[in-house]
Amino acid sequence: MFVVLHPDHRNPLYLQLVAAIRGAIVRGDVTPGERLPAARDLAESLGMNMHTVLRAYRMLADEGVIELRRGRGAVVTRRPEGRAQVEAAARELADLARAHGMAREEVLALLADESPGRSR
Repeated sequence: MFVVLHPDHRNPLYLQLVAAIRGAIVRGDVTPGERLPAARDLAESLGMNMHTVLRAYRMLADEGVIELRRGRGAVVTRRPEGRAQVEAAARELADLARAHGMAREEVLALLADESPGRSR
C-alpha cells in the first residue's frame, strides 16, 4: 500500500492517512480480509508517530472499514460506502491536481462540466 502525506496540508496527518487507506480500499489496492501494515511499521515508513497511525486505524475501525484484532493487527473488513467513497475520490483528485499545479477553480470547472444533467 503506497501512502503519500503532506505535512503542510490543511488536514491533520491522521485524516490524510484515513483518506489514503480508504482510497486504497476503494480502488481495490487493499481488499477485505487483507491485513494492513502494523501501526509501528507504517509509522516508521512514513516518518510519523505510531499514535497518529493508531488514531487513523481507530477511526477506520469505528466506521467498520477495518477491524483491529489483538495479535493480528488491522484487517480490512469491507469497502467504504457512499459518501466515504466520494470523499476518498475527492481527496485523491485534489492531491493529483495539486501535484500537476492545477488551480482549485480549474478542478471545479472540470467537475461542473461532468455534472449530471449538463449537456455536452
